[in-house]
Amino acid sequence: MRLALLAELNAERAARRAAVVVTDTATGDQRLVKEADVAADPLADLLGAALRSGKSGTVDTPDGPRFLAVQTPPLRVLCLGAVHISQALAPIARVLGHDVIVLDPRTAFATPDRFPDVPVLAEWPDDALPRLGVDRYTAFVALTHDPKIDDPGLIHALKSECFYVGALGSRKTHARRVERLQAAGFSDADIARIRAPIGLPIGAVSPAEIALSIMGEITAALRLSPEKRQAAAAA
Repeated sequence: MRLALLAELNAERAARRAAVVVTDTATGDQRLVKEADVAADPLADLLGAALRSGKSGTVDTPDGPRFLAVQTPPLRVLCLGAVHISQALAPIARVLGHDVIVLDPRTAFATPDRFPDVPVLAEWPDDALPRLGVDRYTAFVALTHDPKIDDPGLIHALKSECFYVGALGSRKTHARRVERLQAAGFSDADIARIRAPIGLPIGAVSPAEIALSIMGEITAALRLSPEKRQAAAAA
């Protein structure tokens, strides 16, 4: 790999941005495609599928086989609320290879004893989220049921590029949440990004089952194309 290309790739890695190195397997020629440039690339569909899967491999193109070396940042699940659902969600996410952060200003809940091996921040979201770097590879999950905590977190998440935003609560609870967010200046399209009620509709009743439904929805948002997500939602 050329040093200039490697330096460019490392810069994307340091900034938590995805990229793909495309190698012509016949000639060895290489080029770097940044995630922001995928849509305009001749191999857009193949590159998009590779980024969603997070896996490298050889693909057939009209110009012959190409090896796609995929670099994606580690997925981060940010749980707002050190609650029972978060206690179940954290180990599931870690088994899947994701980073987890638990944030809750209530010091009685946000303790290392309740969340072993997971960073726990006993801080208000207004203070913590700006420095955590909520980005395109962050899934944001609001679970406290307390507007004083959830709303500031959701406001920050909706202003970010995080690929998933979910919030716990009934339809009635979410309707009141929508009114507050509209009053804060968010459009209907902005608010529609929030998955609420949170999680896949699997009939979950226990914290562990709800956590499983949330992780399934996060995985679908990460891996499925927009067309397949729409088809799944309509099924």
